[in-house]
Amino acid sequence: MAGHKHHSHEEHSGVDLVDAARDALVASGEQWTDLRAEVFGELAHYASPASAYDIADGVSARRGKRIAPNSVYRILDLFVARNLAMRVESSNAYLANPHPGCLHDCIFLVCDECGEATHIDDDAVSRTVRALAEVADFQPDRPVIEIRGLCAACRPKG
Repeated sequence: MAGHKHHSHEEHSGVDLVDAARDALVASGEQWTDLRAEVFGELAHYASPASAYDIADGVSARRGKRIAPNSVYRILDLFVARNLAMRVESSNAYLANPHPGCLHDCIFLVCDECGEATHIDDDAVSRTVRALAEVADFQPDRPVIEIRGLCAACRPKG
């Protein structure tokens, strides 16, 4: 995959995830402001995709004053552009990238029942999708693949 960094897939969590996100953002030339830290911290608390409104509500509650969802959207767009977060397009919701700064095409398994989105890294699938785009004389920026269905917990048993 052209432009993709080689890296280890160390999955960060908790404080380590926030530290890794800060380091990746600063390394990309951006500033790690208090509001960006609060937005990322709130996003990192969610196991399932969260909307900008969910994140704005959480940050607002902690700050004791209202943070506009538009401000959160701008920060989330920056996080997606710098690979600190991933956007689930079909639900306009976000997940923290457990390995911030690493560039991967987004492949999601999205449950239609509970909304859980599982992110999968599969470089072979990504290479195939990018090659198909190139054959069609299309330069892909950031492919996003979403597979809708039912997760194991929501699927009928038996």
